[in-house]
Amino acid sequence: MSQVLEIRGVSSGYGEAIILRDVSLTIAEGEIFALLGKNGMGKSTLLKTALGFLHARSGAIHLLGQDVTGLEPYKVARLSLAYSPQEGALFQELTVEENLRLVQPANRRLQAGIERISEYFPIISQRLDQKAGTLSGGEQKMLIISRALLVEPHLILIDEISEGLQPSVIDRLADILRRERQRTGVSILLVEQNVSFALSVADRYAILKIGEIAAAGRVTGPETAASVHAHLRI
Repeated sequence: MSQVLEIRGVSSGYGEAIILRDVSLTIAEGEIFALLGKNGMGKSTLLKTALGFLHARSGAIHLLGQDVTGLEPYKVARLSLAYSPQEGALFQELTVEENLRLVQPANRRLQAGIERISEYFPIISQRLDQKAGTLSGGEQKMLIISRALLVEPHLILIDEISEGLQPSVIDRLADILRRERQRTGVSILLVEQNVSFALSVADRYAILKIGEIAAAGRVTGPETAASVHAHLRI
């Protein structure tokens, strides 16, 4: 199985502060990988480094076999990648359709994509003319995921999508991620604090603690959750 994302010995940070220290992980084609950890441990920093918003101080990042270390974000994004950020993801004054059109401007492909996404989120096709800023918090998260899926990427990076959502919406998102992986073979890097949600969809996981990988393994059942919670308590 080929690797979609390879992060090898990466250190990164802001200014003089080093946040990540010698972090390595790989994500295989069609795999869902959960990166777990408390706030301030460097999870979002790792995503920003992989995307090119932060430059790696050391190490290398390969996406679909291509070395993207140090590339500008727009060049990384061209390599069949989608990003679902934790904050500032939507243009609040634009309509739902306009937010979707930003990633898929071609009319025919946009309409086909909306029809496909509406199988997961029927409300998207019902709210196309509504401004994104007037959607509820859960509906905005649905739009964020819809926009990422519309790109039809090889890899989606998802940052804390479950934050603030009701359990029923979280369960629905978990089901959608599983179905989309089965349907398209997309790989997913899921950055989360919600351990139950993350492990319910992930094949493998890693725990980031103070900028370093503290534990990693395959998701095998309830014993995995117990082990993860134990590591997070330390």
